[in-house]
Amino acid sequence: MHRRARLEAIFAGEQPDRPAVALWRHWPVDDQRGDRLARATLTFQRTYDFDFIKVTPSSNYCVAGYGAETTWNGHAEGTRDWGRRVIQEPEDWTRLRPLDPREGLLGEVLEANRLIGQEVGDQVPFIQTIFNPLAQAKNLAGERFLPHLRQHPDAVQAGLEVILESTLRFIQALKQETRAAGIFLAVQHAQYGLLTETEYRTFGRPLDLQILEAAEGMWFHLLHLHGQDVMFDLLSDYPVQAINWHDQETPPSLREALGRTSKALCGGLRQWETMVRGTPEQVQQEAQRAWEETGGRRFILGTGCVTPIVAPVGNIRAAREAVDRWA
Repeated sequence: MHRRARLEAIFAGEQPDRPAVALWRHWPVDDQRGDRLARATLTFQRTYDFDFIKVTPSSNYCVAGYGAETTWNGHAEGTRDWGRRVIQEPEDWTRLRPLDPREGLLGEVLEANRLIGQEVGDQVPFIQTIFNPLAQAKNLAGERFLPHLRQHPDAVQAGLEVILESTLRFIQALKQETRAAGIFLAVQHAQYGLLTETEYRTFGRPLDLQILEAAEGMWFHLLHLHGQDVMFDLLSDYPVQAINWHDQETPPSLREALGRTSKALCGGLRQWETMVRGTPEQVQQEAQRAWEETGGRRFILGTGCVTPIVAPVGNIRAAREAVDRWA
């Protein structure tokens, strides 16, 4: 089957020729330039032939325009370290202004999507990472974020509205200027250890839904719920085609999730314990368990989050080859 047809069959709960599979990783150093990010991403895709590409810029791409600074210090996950936070005092939230999606690092990431689309055409769907406003706000304020949210909610809400506007502008440019199939909406605060459901309904969900509304007309959106003890049920009705979370490390299990949402489920592999510290045989065994847990229904094989940049080639290859066994 063509990749899009395979994915759409999975979304519809139909039986495809085989399950879909996709892994993604960070591209440190290369992720600061659009042409280099595109080249690294395309090389990864040509090597492993996944069913879709998840474009993974550095997490500062959407906040660098506000003055956020980061450095690359060699983390095994491929992430960068944050410098002095942009938000120091509650009043700083009200000083944020919307960003131009074609300037700075935002523009570089937009260019990466343009170049990827030129290369793959309609052959390989690709989705762009969008950090939701709460995640972006956390990166601007660091450990001050949650205290500000609770003690100065009006100021934080004003900042979130500006962040939302910048994000909507970027999505509009993405739709107009690239061939992206959709977005990968990264949600980091829908965790019971961080916020209550009431807090997420107030500060998170309305902005998330505006982002997804702006992305209407695209055909493939993937929701990523980051962290532990996630608010799966609260977000399971989002207008997306698939949901990804650390399913091997925190509830619900893949089997439980099948009965709690109509969306496709992306997961099955542990990013560190299996993809980094395991063997190819262990990767395939874990993939087999995930296949059995879902019965192959609405299932995309992947990791709960990014594949660390130190994952052995043999383990990545084993994940890709696992789905061919079920064809």
